[in-house]
Amino acid sequence: MGPLSGIRVIELAGLGPAPFCAMLLSDLGAEVIRIDRLDAAGSGSEKDVVNRGRRSLALDLKSQAGKNTLLRLSKCADVLIEGFRPGVMERLGLGPEECMRDNPRLVYGRMTGWGQSGPLSSAAGHDINYIALSGALHAMGYPDRPPSPPLNLVGDYGGGAMLLAVGVLAALLERQTSGKGQVVDAAMSDGTALVMSFIYGLKAMGMWQVERGSNFIDGAAHYYRTYACSDGKYLAVGPLENKFYRLLLEACGLDEKTMPQDPAHWQESTETLAKLFASKTRDEWCALLEGTDACVAPVLDMDEAPRHPHNRARETFVNYEDVVQPAPAPRFSRSKPAIQSPPCLAGAHSAEILKDWGFGDDEIQQLTTSGEIPGGNNE
Repeated sequence: MGPLSGIRVIELAGLGPAPFCAMLLSDLGAEVIRIDRLDAAGSGSEKDVVNRGRRSLALDLKSQAGKNTLLRLSKCADVLIEGFRPGVMERLGLGPEECMRDNPRLVYGRMTGWGQSGPLSSAAGHDINYIALSGALHAMGYPDRPPSPPLNLVGDYGGGAMLLAVGVLAALLERQTSGKGQVVDAAMSDGTALVMSFIYGLKAMGMWQVERGSNFIDGAAHYYRTYACSDGKYLAVGPLENKFYRLLLEACGLDEKTMPQDPAHWQESTETLAKLFASKTRDEWCALLEGTDACVAPVLDMDEAPRHPHNRARETFVNYEDVVQPAPAPRFSRSKPAIQSPPCLAGAHSAEILKDWGFGDDEIQQLTTSGEIPGGNNE
């Protein structure tokens, strides 16, 4: 039983960070039901990892019956998560005011790119746009190339889903004292800026240059970057502290006097290490350096990562329903997170969810007959 066992969450189906937040809450033990569009019933993929761990109810939220159904469900919920543009839920008559009217303890989590207010709040965007505005994107990549998008991990998931999850959990904790729910306004642009706190602090102390590729952890320093090996695979090298740096040099037969950590020697030292690491395969270097305090690790692809001995020992990845995927995290001493179920198709549990959440058989039959929900349990 995960630490959130007993918490009921409604997720309005969407893309990116809101579904990932719902997955996190489910992994931690919450009961999460996903509200999919009625016209999407039967769609989806049973291998869509981010949709694991919850059941799906398909509704037409533009119909009065669909709206009434969601409002009734929200009376029984602890949390509602939505990821639409500002104003969409209000125009549907399903905003915080309506959903919290009969359930003032509801935590209403809102996930957007730009936030619920501000001049850009109604504009479309994606991860790359949100991290661009925070200063994060400009700092990533090499100085002689355009900024490099870090997949969509920084905005969608780090600055978005994680921030929403923290906000929801904080609101649930505060509710224990106040007895009241509240709205959580989580914006990916805000969250990415927050994740950049360390870098902004370095800049304020005169320890960070705004020029891309000129700092000690952005790939400029020879002791914090990746190197190609003779087999075309890569090593990640990162001995920031001098005592660890000395260990790397000693293991490689190099001398700190000719390869100091001083920025004036970064370029020359990078060329020396690049030539050295290119002389052996990645596995040969790992046999010498991995697991030592020299801070060296293999750069693994997505096929290799689940097979690495450390990840296997930690069970960082699991094979669940024939899909290799990251395991729930973090770990707890008593409450064990778990994948509750594989991803399901949209609307697969419509009647089942309504029954479990207090709807009578006659009400469910009426909704099914009228076409307001898909017929029966299509699991």
